[in-house]
Amino acid sequence: MKRQGDEMKEKKEEGAVQLHRTIGLLSAVSFIIGTVVGSGIFIAPKGVLMNSGSVGLSLLVWALCGLLSTFGALCYAELGTTFTKSGGHYTYLLETLGPLPAFLRLWTDVFFIYRPAVASYVSLAFGRYVVEPFFAPCAAPMVLIKIVSILGVTFVVAVNCWSVTVASRTQVTLTFVKMFALVLIIIPGVIALAKGKTENFQNGFEVDLLTLDRLPLAFYNGLYAYGGWFYLNFVTEEVINPNRNIPLAIICSMVTVTVFYVLVNVAYYTVMTPAELLLSDAVAVTFANRALQGLASVIPILVATSCLGALNGGFFGSPRMLFVGAREGHWPALFSMIHIRRHTPLPAVLLLYPLVVVMIATGEIYQLINFASFTRWFFIALATLGMLIHRHRFPLHPRPFKVPLAIAVIFTVVCFFIVGLSLYSDPWNTGRSCALTLTGIPVYFLTVHRFRLPRKWRQIFGDRQLQILLEVAQQEVQTY
Repeated sequence: MKRQGDEMKEKKEEGAVQLHRTIGLLSAVSFIIGTVVGSGIFIAPKGVLMNSGSVGLSLLVWALCGLLSTFGALCYAELGTTFTKSGGHYTYLLETLGPLPAFLRLWTDVFFIYRPAVASYVSLAFGRYVVEPFFAPCAAPMVLIKIVSILGVTFVVAVNCWSVTVASRTQVTLTFVKMFALVLIIIPGVIALAKGKTENFQNGFEVDLLTLDRLPLAFYNGLYAYGGWFYLNFVTEEVINPNRNIPLAIICSMVTVTVFYVLVNVAYYTVMTPAELLLSDAVAVTFANRALQGLASVIPILVATSCLGALNGGFFGSPRMLFVGAREGHWPALFSMIHIRRHTPLPAVLLLYPLVVVMIATGEIYQLINFASFTRWFFIALATLGMLIHRHRFPLHPRPFKVPLAIAVIFTVVCFFIVGLSLYSDPWNTGRSCALTLTGIPVYFLTVHRFRLPRKWRQIFGDRQLQILLEVAQQEVQTY
């Protein structure tokens, strides 16, 4: 039986300002699948085929991207059980390689590249699938697509500011909806394949159109569709029994997603020719018009819902990195504060909103993929390299889950190879990403390293009136 003092302590902690552990195994699996399965599987097939040059090679790229993502997810399972803080990439870089790489990850995520670009990509996909059916067979106005995309982002931000529980339940519900959408695509494809419709797979490995400089872009598009396997690590402090649930959730989720993704692409090529797929900006809609005439109007709704789920997962996880960074002193303290009643990291969520809106208004969807991917995979590679270094330096450090060394090495080497080759394949976008990342170095040494934040920053983000307006306060209970 619990002592009275323990019960009083638990009640006090429940009422304290903190992020509570509310994510169980089912929620964790739903969180990963719901974030991974978003716009990518419905838009990226065009990019994969365009840059791989053949049906067979594109399917191989999808399978290899799933395998590589699973390797990375297993590495992050070890990192997530070794370091019990939330924050994902930022925390692992901080703990293994030091504060400068961690700050650069935070800098690029918030201000320039990664998070706004990712959210913009998913939002534009959401807007496209909502608007395009009303204008078919004509092209939908891009202005209207962007307006609907911004409305989708606004809804997700509102949910994540309102309640962690509501955001989590929304994610579980949207995950089931999006898996239903994938099943609706797979079944007609399997039926057509069983009836002998295999002409699009004949001579599937023609390599005449393949060029080495474009192959990394095929992998970028495929890996982008698998992106999201690391988001559970952003909320480690909110996972129930993380030593058990993080590895289990990652393994179950990634195996499921890889199988579904390959089957969906097989279904696409069974019903559509490669030329038709390349001409479509909304592959699932074109597929539905061919194979699901009776349900063609439902598919865009399901796909839009899927995109919304991925967007919700991103906004649920990513602000925790900013929250932890502010808690470590790498960002203004306001962003380490939590709403006193709703227990959400309100300032961190709100900061991302205007950045995403600006990028939606100015970005182009395929450029956004290449623009964001360099930074994403560079810092993921650094995180897993840091894991290997930490293993070597601290061999006796407790590791509840330990990934095989070969998997960690293969994943790290492949990531660095793809990142390096991308500088040759798409020097403009990846070069911009690299340059903007490096702008964080002087910012770090002028502000964080010397603890000299500009006075205006201190006045704006340290203003107690702003804290009172947002109704936020510092975390009262240590959750790691």
